[in-house]
Amino acid sequence: GGGAANFTDAATGTYTDGGVDYKYKTYTGTGTVTIDVAGFADLLLVSGGGGGGGDIGGGGGGGGHSVLTNAYLPVGTLTVTVGAGGSSNANGAVSTVSQYLEVGGGAGGPANFDGYYGGSGGGGSGNGAFLGGSGVSGHGFAGGNGQAATGVRGSGGGGGASEVGVDGTTSVAGDGGDGASSSLDNVATTRSGGGGGGSFGGSATSGGAGGGGAGSGTGIGSAGTVNTGGGGGGSDSTFAGGAGGSGVVIIRVVV
Repeated sequence: GGGAANFTDAATGTYTDGGVDYKYKTYTGTGTVTIDVAGFADLLLVSGGGGGGGDIGGGGGGGGHSVLTNAYLPVGTLTVTVGAGGSSNANGAVSTVSQYLEVGGGAGGPANFDGYYGGSGGGGSGNGAFLGGSGVSGHGFAGGNGQAATGVRGSGGGGGASEVGVDGTTSVAGDGGDGASSSLDNVATTRSGGGGGGSFGGSATSGGAGGGGAGSGTGIGSAGTVNTGGGGGGSDSTFAGGAGGSGVVIIRVVV
């Protein structure tokens, strides 16, 4: 098992880069991979994004994002789990390949709560000065803090895989932090953006690049994009936050 691993499942695609030939398999839902030669593979693990906070809630954090090089895979039929996005006020689910795991994104804090901890953290509620949740170092960033005032109450944006969520202010909620780019399938794609924060009667906020949903000042937050791990957007008062986007897994081996 000192060389490249091999999977016997049908490859999603093949390509050559720098004189090295690769094949890869992309998982947009839970499944298995069959390894007939133990060895090393490269893995992209993106977990489900956190749901946006309801009722003047923060943006959901982007799902945890990691690219693992030379990850050892043993012979056998290995489970591949693609994490679902969290519903309003709920963290995203983990993504796994064999023993390797990526943490789900933290939910945006609903009214009167801090943002939740996760791969990237959720934004804090703007119905008070509530704090953004922390992210996992190397996998995502913290959510932004919320701020309260009479009238508009700006919740924090969810953290993304490459950037913290923006703090809310007493006039506007914070945008979501941007996600991170990877290219194991030979296409550079940004994933795990944070959701925008919600507010009370304020303007809409932007989700971070990489599938983050927009936050709302007049209704329900927008959902994170499917199979990006984007966080859901936070909502206006009495409304639910947007759901987080599901994750994705890519396995690449040398052929």
